[in-house]
Amino acid sequence: MELPAHIIRQASQKNLSEFIQFIAEAAETVGFSEERLNEIKIAVEEALVNIFNYAYPEETGEAIVACRIEHDRQFVIEIIDEGEPFDFESIETPDVEADISDRQIGGLGILLIKELMDSVDYRRESGRNILQLVVKRP
Repeated sequence: MELPAHIIRQASQKNLSEFIQFIAEAAETVGFSEERLNEIKIAVEEALVNIFNYAYPEETGEAIVACRIEHDRQFVIEIIDEGEPFDFESIETPDVEADISDRQIGGLGILLIKELMDSVDYRRESGRNILQLVVKRP
């Protein structure tokens, strides 16, 4: 199965639908159900919007999205940017059981991504943030 290698666009809200469409088309070729496809799109949208809002606070940069199959069992999405370093694991898991007025702001999007994906990995390499989202193939 041949997947398109990657897409590079300005890390901007105006390109969100193009990034999502690229990932959705790659995921569809893998054979995910409509429900799983929607979960993938939600997780990717959350990750991309965070990059758009926080990676480039003073200027706009690029984002790269790449999709591939690994070990014939995993659909891998990598989202890469050269923005501000961001340690995905440093964000505390929000207490979703706490009263809404007692909850700390932030972290729900990251929790959502972790809940929807089978595996999430972040690393900083050669001045780039690399967020890897893994979904087991159907």
